[in-house]
Amino acid sequence: MFAYLLVEVFITKKIILLFSFFFLSLTCVKAAEVVEYSESAILLEASTGKVLYEKDADIERPPASMTKIMSMILIMDAVNNGNLTMEDNVLISENASGMGGSQVFLNTGDTYKVKELLKAIAVSSANDAVVAMAEKVGGTVEKFVEMMNNKCKEIGCTHTNFVNPHGLDAEGHYSSARDMALMGTYLVQNYPDILKFTSIYEDYLKRPDGSSTWLVNTNKLVRFYEDVDGLKTGFTSTAGYCLTSTAKKNNMRLVGVVMGVDTPDNRTSDTVKLLNYGFNTYKLSTIYEKNKIIDEVRVEKGKNESVKIILMNDATELLNINDKNKKYTINVKVDKIVAPVKKGDSVGKAEIIDNEGNIITTVDLTVKNNVSKAGLWDYFKRNFNLTLSGKRII
Repeated sequence: MFAYLLVEVFITKKIILLFSFFFLSLTCVKAAEVVEYSESAILLEASTGKVLYEKDADIERPPASMTKIMSMILIMDAVNNGNLTMEDNVLISENASGMGGSQVFLNTGDTYKVKELLKAIAVSSANDAVVAMAEKVGGTVEKFVEMMNNKCKEIGCTHTNFVNPHGLDAEGHYSSARDMALMGTYLVQNYPDILKFTSIYEDYLKRPDGSSTWLVNTNKLVRFYEDVDGLKTGFTSTAGYCLTSTAKKNNMRLVGVVMGVDTPDNRTSDTVKLLNYGFNTYKLSTIYEKNKIIDEVRVEKGKNESVKIILMNDATELLNINDKNKKYTINVKVDKIVAPVKKGDSVGKAEIIDNEGNIITTVDLTVKNNVSKAGLWDYFKRNFNLTLSGKRII
């Protein structure tokens, strides 16, 4: 009887062990197979740049119209540096109006405002509009493409080469899921106003003759997935269906890329799986908020002798959704500050350190208020006050 019980217990434990291995293997497979149809894919958190998932993310593939993400970066760069405004007029050349593929049928000789063409690019993936903007920003399409590749290197892309601004298949025109995610992240982090365009589901392009062209977003997720507000689809027969997506939920922005998908429905399915995986697995913990006062430091030659320093951005840490928030300390490294100095100038860095001594993130510091350079009258008053207080004048 005792021997029988031992055998029964042994068999029971073996069955439990087998079931444990079975369910563990299912969990691992599920974690590894976030996407089902994409040849390449990646998901990252925008503010930290941390990769949450990837699959063959460095394979070079045709990016199709996701190329326009880099084109939009250069347009926004031009607006940011003052070389262009959203209200500027753009003359449509014969070269632009003759572009094939997806287009809004611009006519040679017509003029449109930058903001209208940018909307056509972001919503309808208009090849004619992007060529017109490439000529406006770069002078020529060739020069603009050179600018595109230079910008790619600047933001850290290592598997990209562009030969046109629109993404139609061409020899030597390629990118990777990781590089597209870097471009998408750069665009939304540096120019969040672009989301006003990429989040539009439908709108109209008003033409010079008074008629209108209906624009419908090629990224259907901006309508059907509550938190999606961009970014750019792509399709050619060579590239397959592609999408660089972005969504923000609970203060965390994700950027996902899928490439080489066989159908638009499967592209949507894999993108939803990527975003759901990110939001259901991770959270962005805000350690210290932007503009938090960190310290007060001396200003040399300033109208004010000291100034408060603040964080230029939120200090955050990416955590597993089940992790508890930790305790942190700040290590402040401030440069010598000499007036004049204004809010927005970087004056040092704050290292955010967890209770295990790990540097979680580093955030630039700036001054809370502008400090102008002291004049002779300021020095006279300062020394006069020191004299009254009985302190030695240096």
